[in-house]
Amino acid sequence: MPIVLTIARTEARRIFVSPLAWTVLAVLQSILGVVFLLLILDYAQNPRGPESSVGLSDYIGGGLYSFATLVLLLVMPLLTMRLFAEERQNGNLTLLLASPVSLIEIVLGKFLGLFSFIAATILLLAAMPLMLLVGSNLDLGRIAAGLLGLSLMMMALGAAGLYVSSLTREPTIAAVASFGLLLMLWLMQVLSSQPGWIGKLLGYLAIVGHFENLRRGIFSSVDIVYYLLFTVLFLWLAVLQLDSERN
Repeated sequence: MPIVLTIARTEARRIFVSPLAWTVLAVLQSILGVVFLLLILDYAQNPRGPESSVGLSDYIGGGLYSFATLVLLLVMPLLTMRLFAEERQNGNLTLLLASPVSLIEIVLGKFLGLFSFIAATILLLAAMPLMLLVGSNLDLGRIAAGLLGLSLMMMALGAAGLYVSSLTREPTIAAVASFGLLLMLWLMQVLSSQPGWIGKLLGYLAIVGHFENLRRGIFSSVDIVYYLLFTVLFLWLAVLQLDSERN
């Protein structure tokens, strides 16, 4: 465990020292800040009464988090592209694989380092709707469910990007391939309208469908298990890929 934490600290330091991480955070918050203000203005101009099924938490918090998923789909490949591809390009991966450190520790350390960025993003996203606590009846349960869904989805996107980065030595190729993989998983939600078992299978595999349930405040073990299994699967695939190189 200490080795995992050491690798995680090193990776987190490398992420936050890079101008890319701060640029991504700044752009992400600027875009989502504008969306947040537009949602507030629209809600103020068209207030929902008690008879409405769409409350403040649903409309502003849910709307913000739904838009955030689209932005994160574009952002995560940029953050994961360097995890292993740049190490391989610089020759550092060969030294890392030759060290007396298990592959699981290497992958987990890299992933936990990436999670530090995910945590920073979630904290900034949580700050915006929580400002509405002053003078409004905010449903904290629904906000927490949306944040949980975003956290789990970002973990899944990060694990997939980490795996793709382990396949190549070019960060740019890793970013494009990661985006293609994540977009395909995203579009499965559109194809889930197909009749029969095919539609049900695509609906379950679609990465965004499970988030929508959590965004609406519906806690389901199926959705949480999906994201955890997705994350573990791609982390394990990354371990297998590195193992093939070590041998």
